[in-house]
Formats: sequence, C-alpha cells, structure tokens
Amino acid sequence: MDNKTYIYESPDGGKTVYRRERGNYSTDRELVEEEKEFSWPLMKDCITEQDKEAMIDFLKNNSRLTNGPKVKQFEKEWSEWLGVKHSVMINSGAMGNYMTISIMKEKKKRRHGEVIVPSMCWVSDVSSIVNLGLKPVFVDIDFSNLAMSLENIKKATNDQTLGIVLVHLLGFNALTDELLDFVKERNLYLIEDVCESHGVQHNGLKGGTFGDISVFSFYFGHHMTTIEGGMVCTNDDETYELAKMFRSHGFVREGSDKTINHFKEKYPEVHPLFTFGVPGYNVRSTELNAVLGLEQIQRLDYNIEKRQENFRLWVSLLDEEKYYTDYLEKGSSNFALPLIVNNGDAGLLDRVCVLLNNERVEYRLGMAGGGNQALQPYLREYPVTTHDLKNIQYAHDFGLYLGNHPELTIEQISDLCRELNSL
Repeated sequence: MDNKTYIYESPDGGKTVYRRERGNYSTDRELVEEEKEFSWPLMKDCITEQDKEAMIDFLKNNSRLTNGPKVKQFEKEWSEWLGVKHSVMINSGAMGNYMTISIMKEKKKRRHGEVIVPSMCWVSDVSSIVNLGLKPVFVDIDFSNLAMSLENIKKATNDQTLGIVLVHLLGFNALTDELLDFVKERNLYLIEDVCESHGVQHNGLKGGTFGDISVFSFYFGHHMTTIEGGMVCTNDDETYELAKMFRSHGFVREGSDKTINHFKEKYPEVHPLFTFGVPGYNVRSTELNAVLGLEQIQRLDYNIEKRQENFRLWVSLLDEEKYYTDYLEKGSSNFALPLIVNNGDAGLLDRVCVLLNNERVEYRLGMAGGGNQALQPYLREYPVTTHDLKNIQYAHDFGLYLGNHPELTIEQISDLCRELNSL
C-alpha cells in the first residue's frame, strides 16, 4: 500500500486523521511465492476419510457421473436443512450470483436498471451485475455486522432500482425486519448471498429463506464443501423453474410439464427437446459432488456451532481499546475471525501483520473479498454509482480476517489474542 493520508469520520461524528504507510509485513503475493506452511491456515479442507470412501464407493458402483439422482437427493436434503421449498445444485457460488441476477431480470422483465450492493463483497456479486448489463450501486456498511444499513439502502433507492444483493458477509446476519418491510413496500427483488454464512439466522429462521432467491457456496474452505459447488434456493415455483433452465443451457425440458407444454404450444416450430427458453448457462454439478455434499451435510450443524463458539471467544478476548469488538453476535455463523484496528493505528496494523507472519497464521488484508470492490480495475470501464463508503474504506485499509476452523482450540485462540493484545 502506498503512503497516503486519510481522514476517517467515526459514527459518532469524531474525526481521526492518520497516515497509512506500507509496513514491513509480507504481501499476499509474497506469501504465496514463499509457499509457507501455515500453522493456522486461512482455509482447511474438511474432507474426511469417510467422505473419500463414500466417493470411491460411488465411483466403483455407478456409471452415471453427471447431474442425476444423487444431485436431486442432495437438493432435497439441503432444502429440508435450510427450510425452503426448492434448491438447485450448481458448480459454484460465483455462478449462483450470475444465475440470481439473470433470474431477477427475467422476473422483473427489465433489461436495464440498478442493483444495490455493498462494495465489500465477493467479486462475482458485482461482476454478475455489470456483465449482465445492469448498474451496481455501491453503499456503505456498518462495522457491527459488515452489512448494508437500511438508511444507506434507502438513500440509494430510486425508480431505476430493480433489487438488492444482500451479502451475509463472513457469517454475519445482514437481515432486519425493517429492511424486509422496505423491500416489500418498494417491490424490490431481494437476493441473499449466503455463500460464506451457512446457518446464519434471523428471527430463528436461516438466512437464505427470506429473499426472493438465495445462493450458497460449497467451496473447500466454507462451512461445508463439495470441493467446488453451490446451491440456488427459493420458495417460489416460477423462480425454481427458471433456475433449472438457467442451470442447463436454458433447456425448457428441465422445467415442469406445465412449463414444457407452455413453450410447446407457444413455439410449435421449435423441437420440444431442444427448446431454449432463457439465455442459460451450463453450471450443472456432478453426482460425485453431490455424494460428498450428502456426507458433509451430516456434520454441518456441528461445524457451525464450533465456529460460533470460536468467534464468541475471539471477540471476548480481544482488547476493545485496540480492536473493534462490538459485533452483532446473535444469529452469526462466522466463516472467519475478523480483526479491525481501531483509531487508524497504522503502526499497530503493521505489528499485527508481522506477528501473524511470525506465528505462521495466514490472513487476508482488506477484511473481505480483497476489500473495497469499487477500487478494482475490472470496473473502470463500467458505469457505477458510489455512495459514501467511509466504513468500507476504513475496513479496506485497517481490517483483515483469519480462518475460523472447527478444529481450533481454546488455547490457540487465547494465545493469539494475548499476543495481539500485547502489541
């Protein structure tokens, strides 16, 4: 990071002027080039020997490996676990972002418009918007849950707004009753990105059940894994039909008999088995991924509980004078352990990074997704609306996160917090 002077305005109106200078800690690129073996990695592959045996057994006894019965079984079990009517398994959470935006356009019958999204998110939350011809509108977050506030969303909403991509970041609940009321009142399409927040809750129900549609990721370091994979979920029958078609080239034959007959009658000149109703993708998953998912889901609740315990311990032990600790813990399902340095203390951040490198603890600067997406080069040629992003920029400059694994011990977390507090 280049030397730069910033002015940060705190939520209570106070101002802190600070100069951020590049410290002596390694960059992410340097860490990769050194091929370090971390004692506390950012992500851990949670595939067990039992999982491997289940996949091997399936390979030995089944000839069909593409999307089939096991995918359907996993979709059913996932829907039951989550509490939704429909789930569609896909090859990644990132492509789930593209599918949800595509489905929103079909549902809204609009080819142009704006989508509200936090600029601290994963890249595909934004790239899906711009690549599909819509305009991202970036708004700021609250530190307490790393989510967009209703106040910021209201300021960004206008007659061009089609919907909101609500990101449950790092396992925090981004939902409020007031937000849900506002979305309904303004007839906005609500997409829940729950890719790294499996099991997050609001009012006793799981995140991913409140929006018009939701997306989950089963990347190897998330709460559960299918190696690569994801799920798009909804309670709406029409959305479910669209999701199945978008998953598989736009094939109408992926839909229900009602959908098939509708297109057959409306477009008799097209072969019924090769009727493409929407401009779809090929983002199907495989039977083998589903076999792994069926094994992993059996341990999902336990893994979520352990991550929650780790997060609560982490926050309780950190020095609140040095680090932000006032997070909303209720309903959280923390994928990672966040660390935001208070008061724009660049020297403390440098010392934190040196400590983590010395202790071989892997981390990511910028808090999440590389920090502020509004700064990324891929957006330079696209129209973007940016509202005040002071909290996101602060987290970009003074935030990082560590991996949160079910295997972490009380001693590991306690020891690291003690060292961090001593800096």
